[in-house]
Amino acid sequence: MACVGLAGCAGQPPVQSTADLTVIDGEMTLPAPGRTDLAAADRVALIGPLDTITVRVFGVPELGGQMQVDTSGRIAMPLIGAVDAGGKTSAELARDIELALAQNFLRDPDVTININSSVSQVVTVDGQVVEPGLYPVTNQMTLLRAVASARGLTEFADQDDVVILRTVEGQRLAGLYNIGAIRRGLYADPEIYANDLIVVGDSPQRRLFRDFIGVAPLLAAPLIAILQR
Repeated sequence: MACVGLAGCAGQPPVQSTADLTVIDGEMTLPAPGRTDLAAADRVALIGPLDTITVRVFGVPELGGQMQVDTSGRIAMPLIGAVDAGGKTSAELARDIELALAQNFLRDPDVTININSSVSQVVTVDGQVVEPGLYPVTNQMTLLRAVASARGLTEFADQDDVVILRTVEGQRLAGLYNIGAIRRGLYADPEIYANDLIVVGDSPQRRLFRDFIGVAPLLAAPLIAILQR
């Protein structure tokens, strides 16, 4: 069983529970995650936007040094220019730089990469946004700011149909939001936390709410759900 909270418009009948979602009157927002929820699970160390890395080119120190990955996931290297680093391991990035240097500049280059600091606090923005991907969570990150980080909505996006998935105390929660309603000031722009998943448009996450989509534009608050599955 799953639990949902919402506040309906005045005069509207309360939204009824479904087999997957049980309505809880008065719940307005997704609760904030705890410290353990914010700790990412063990995973392969991948380079991401705003990470700081050190590049070493054996025998040619002036080609290396410490640098920060930009927000698009690239670094700027002497001689070879911009190199895509986002989503790669240190070994993969080193190999790409070696190949680029070997084409025109060095014979048998030897490159090593160290990740000095990693922005582990990231949100995933997926679905109908211009640039889906992982984005750093800064102070006061909100849903609208997260979508803006992904370069905004595509022409096919349904701004009335945005889902946030979050883990709180080991439970998976979901909220159905209407970006248009937020922009019109009908309710607050929800805060976003590390490890949240935002999905814009049609998706399995959105279809969890399929029985509520028809009434969503009538709601004065988002639908909030604790998911059983």
